[in-house]
Amino acid sequence: MVIVLVIVPLVAALLAFMVPSDRVRPWIVAVTGAAHTAAAVAVVSLGFRLTNISPWLELDALGSLGIVLVSIVFLVCAVYSIGYLRIRSERPNRVFCTVLLVFLSMTSLLMLSQHLTVMWVAMEATTLATALLLYFNQNQRSLEATWKYLMVGSVGIALALLGTLFLAYSALIGLGEPTLLFSDLVRRAPGLSAPWLRTAFVFLLVGYGAKMGLAPLHTWKPDAYGEAPGVVGALLAGGMTTCAFITLLRVYRVADAGGQGDFARSLLIALGLLSMATASVFMVGQRDFKRLLAYSSVEHMGILVLGIGIGGPGIFAALLHTVNNALVKGVLFLSAGNIHRAFKSKRLEDVTGAIRRLPISGSLFLVGFLAITGAPPFGPFVSELLILTAAIDAQRYVVAALYLIFLAVIFIGMGSTVLAVVQGEPPEDPDGKTYRESPMKVVPMIVSLVLVLIMGIWIPGPVTSLLEAAAKLLGV
Repeated sequence: MVIVLVIVPLVAALLAFMVPSDRVRPWIVAVTGAAHTAAAVAVVSLGFRLTNISPWLELDALGSLGIVLVSIVFLVCAVYSIGYLRIRSERPNRVFCTVLLVFLSMTSLLMLSQHLTVMWVAMEATTLATALLLYFNQNQRSLEATWKYLMVGSVGIALALLGTLFLAYSALIGLGEPTLLFSDLVRRAPGLSAPWLRTAFVFLLVGYGAKMGLAPLHTWKPDAYGEAPGVVGALLAGGMTTCAFITLLRVYRVADAGGQGDFARSLLIALGLLSMATASVFMVGQRDFKRLLAYSSVEHMGILVLGIGIGGPGIFAALLHTVNNALVKGVLFLSAGNIHRAFKSKRLEDVTGAIRRLPISGSLFLVGFLAITGAPPFGPFVSELLILTAAIDAQRYVVAALYLIFLAVIFIGMGSTVLAVVQGEPPEDPDGKTYRESPMKVVPMIVSLVLVLIMGIWIPGPVTSLLEAAAKLLGV
């Protein structure tokens, strides 16, 4: 039963908390991550109908795509954590390792959730878990970033709760009973009260959009991503945002089935373009390369909802871009983490010549930049091109033009910062030269980059099947 995908990480979290050795705990996280990935792939390969537990917990097509993707991202980060926590031996890792496994459990529960209340609880639990991860460095800046993350996240989750209540009220008025089970809501969506359904969608979009980091509720991202360890940034950008996007897609599915698809898509296009515009403004001239990655995440969350807003083939493209974005973010954040540790700074004034000091991490950071900005032959090139063609096919020429303009500005802005980091001569720093790129700290990034390259050259059949099944669930 797929409930083990939730229970096993929780049991492992308890074990990690009880184990006294700081050196053993990261291995518990990595072994659990590997077992979880293997189990998730096995469960999904059995087919969706064989994985039902109850009407409240069921692995549908969206959940299957999400749980495999998040599990892979977690495994990459877990293996990296072995080397990372070894060099951070001055920090006890009991809470860090325990909360990592709680994060894996709660994201799995969210992917299984077929009831809006269970999904809301899982999202809130994931938020609290990541807040503890953000404070790992235990300094003033990380404390400020954690509080900002919690404050903005609390506003988002409160708005999502109001949206949940409004959706229940829509069912009460239209159907005579306040159901929040997705299967019931989709099947009986034409009978929902339209005004309350639209109101619910707006609140849920803003609430879960804050978790994704859509503008204008993206303000937590620059501080959180800038101060978090690279491994935590990768989990946030590749895992947390994926969970929030899957949650939003389930809400969109109800709105579309209830005849409010055009209304929902217009809002998604507006927020998507706003997020891309916001990212383009702040990425030009950015002097902090970790904050740069935060605005890159804002951009790509905008691309995801823009693809859904365009509709039709754009939905398939957005789902494909979800996979590509999560995998590339692992490369970028983990390589940025290595560069940060070697130079002891995130500012361009202090960080130059990263390829000379860290040949592998510096090169991966540069290649990751090319991948995330849509350069061929990497996966994001394919998904971003499909979104563009979907906009043109739908005769949304203004949207397509703005989309291209923002992509071009972001490429130039991000490129100037990344090139400044990797090129040139590294500053004199005897301590920084002692940093070594151990296999545990570079192999996970290489694996993730290889997967991104494969997605750009040839999308494997099982991945295509998952994407098609999820797109079909959303009406394509």
